[in-house]
Amino acid sequence: MPDRLGIAGGVARAFIDSKLTPLIIAASILLGVGAVLLLPREEEPQIIVPMIDVFVQMPGASAKEVEQRVTKPMEKLLWEIPGVEYIYSTSAPGSALTIVRFYVGQDEEQSIVRLNQKMFANFDLIPAGASPPLIKPRSIDDVPIFAVTLSSARYDPAVLRRMAAELEDQIKQVADVSEVKIIGGQRRQIRVILDATKMAAFNVAPAMLAPVLQKSNQQLMSGSFASDNREFLVESSGFLHTAEEVGDVVVAVYRDRPVYLRDIATIEDGSEEPADYVFFGMGAAGAKSDTELTRTKASAPVSEDNRLLPAVTISVAKRKGTNAIQVSEAVIDKINHLKGRLIPNDINITITRNYGETALEKSNELLFHMLLAIASVSILIWLTLGWRECLIVAIAIPVTLALTLVVSYLYGYTLNRVTLFALIFSIGVLVDDAIVVVEN
Repeated sequence: MPDRLGIAGGVARAFIDSKLTPLIIAASILLGVGAVLLLPREEEPQIIVPMIDVFVQMPGASAKEVEQRVTKPMEKLLWEIPGVEYIYSTSAPGSALTIVRFYVGQDEEQSIVRLNQKMFANFDLIPAGASPPLIKPRSIDDVPIFAVTLSSARYDPAVLRRMAAELEDQIKQVADVSEVKIIGGQRRQIRVILDATKMAAFNVAPAMLAPVLQKSNQQLMSGSFASDNREFLVESSGFLHTAEEVGDVVVAVYRDRPVYLRDIATIEDGSEEPADYVFFGMGAAGAKSDTELTRTKASAPVSEDNRLLPAVTISVAKRKGTNAIQVSEAVIDKINHLKGRLIPNDINITITRNYGETALEKSNELLFHMLLAIASVSILIWLTLGWRECLIVAIAIPVTLALTLVVSYLYGYTLNRVTLFALIFSIGVLVDDAIVVVEN
């Protein structure tokens, strides 16, 4: 009788008769366990949807003029780029924002290159008064995975901002950190408040001051000279650091004597005008004080009257394809190391976002449910078909899932809730295939 097993049957017979089959099964399981440990974990999947923001400034123009002269012509050019799916535009007085979204799966770098080439090739079409386009790509990795908030009843927002800026420099040194932003607080600013009466007395116009201050607040190379077989570089002027240095800038000459900026203006070294306010607070029932950040609990502000405290938040984004858990833990370790040294002990530090922690919880929970599904299906097969069929299913499913995880690791995929859900759903297909093989 001719052999009618076909390709699948021939492969199955070869594995059944081979003595290497147990070794292949064991190696597949071990590789799958290694892949689970090595796969980067994150909460959201790496969906490639290139999105690019294009900003154009046109000071003094109305929204209607911006729409007719900037937004619509730019939309026509952007639709000529291959792979563009949607274009969203917003016209406002003096500015235009256009968001270009490409099809899912389009190469991100190629999309950015094509858009930049299209924009640069049409710079001659920019209307008078409009600025060159500012192009900023966006991706899922721009979403912060970690945020820490500094709050204190002792320090004002300006001091908190300076401490956060120093902490920002340290966090940027952590491996796989891509972007760090400071939210809240007030930057340092030297304000020059002009006196119209004094300016008129010294015959000084406001338009004269900005160019003079810009030239005074720069450092230029003035040349070099040689001496003793060595060359020395000469630099002229320098940057302004204090209010006194700003006040010593000569802005004009009146009756053969220099006019200093302090003669016509009041100079204040302080904080910028607040554009927003950030406060942090927690009820008495949830307020606890910790001297060290942990991966499951954060220190909370201590306030007897439960009032809101001035605060500054530092958000951290990770690099593409890296492990969110490892990045967040590394940032926490860095902050703990700086506590009491760079950060005073009377500064309350609170973790307000930690996607690494949630990614770990969700991935571990889904892995547990996947193992639970394998065990449940195996027991069901044992009760309905027998122990031999149960053994086949109990071996086929883990081996297939293990090899799938190995391939995912080799291709640079991450372990997230979408991929784990897909693996759990695929168990049904694997069980059906195993049952068909058993019945045949």
